[in-house]
Amino acid sequence: MKKILFIFFLINCIVTFSQQPGAQPPAQNQNNGARLQGLKIAYITKQLDLTTSEAQKFWPVYYEYINELKQTRQANNKNEITFDEAILNVKKKYFAEFKKVLGSDVRANKVFIIEKDFAAEVKKELEKRQQERKQMHK
Repeated sequence: MKKILFIFFLINCIVTFSQQPGAQPPAQNQNNGARLQGLKIAYITKQLDLTTSEAQKFWPVYYEYINELKQTRQANNKNEITFDEAILNVKKKYFAEFKKVLGSDVRANKVFIIEKDFAAEVKKELEKRQQERKQMHK
């Protein structure tokens, strides 16, 4: 029963996030964006080993974090030092928020590590697909 509720919650998060104004990718990439977002949710959930109650508390905080990062990137993209400092301040703020939800420094820090790991996996997969396309066109 817990797994069913958890899956329902994840689907609800995906639908809610994809319907937020300004959060949607261009029309042709909308399905890929939603799919990638779903994969990211599943990856983070698995890596953090979130319980249903943790997930219910974690995802709203995580989406606030993502939105604040986006705003910070847009506002501070002209000066590299200011940009890095602003991003670091957002991460420090949300480290404390994640710790409240996840209960420890280790798990809160793991959020940032998992994000980097996920981005690296996506990059690796995209590079692999580009190589495959090049091989096919030769």
